[in-house]
Amino acid sequence: MYPEDYRYSEEHEWLKVDGDTATLGITDFAQQELGEVVFVEMPEAGETFDAGEEIGSIESVKAVSDIYVPVACEIVEANASLDDSPETVNEDPHGKGWLVKIRITDPAALDELMDAAAYQAHIAS
Repeated sequence: MYPEDYRYSEEHEWLKVDGDTATLGITDFAQQELGEVVFVEMPEAGETFDAGEEIGSIESVKAVSDIYVPVACEIVEANASLDDSPETVNEDPHGKGWLVKIRITDPAALDELMDAAAYQAHIAS
């Protein structure tokens, strides 16, 4: 259910790491908890953030939820297709529903993230 090659945060974000860059999104668990996503607010390319900082928000019919970046990074690209189709976050949260691509500025922080098995144990508790 959760891709084995991704890393996961306690705040329900995932990272697919490729060298010093990564794609970030929210997990299937998070999108289910949110319900129908109607709007996604993401940062601009070039913005920088420290680990744990809020980078945007996701609005659903139930609530607005903040998105946090689990590692220090620079935003490379935001998923512009979500402007017109925010429901993609619900339909394909670990694929086409990605939120941003980042350049990781503190690779050691990746060691703090969970693998798929640890994340599944986290959401089961």
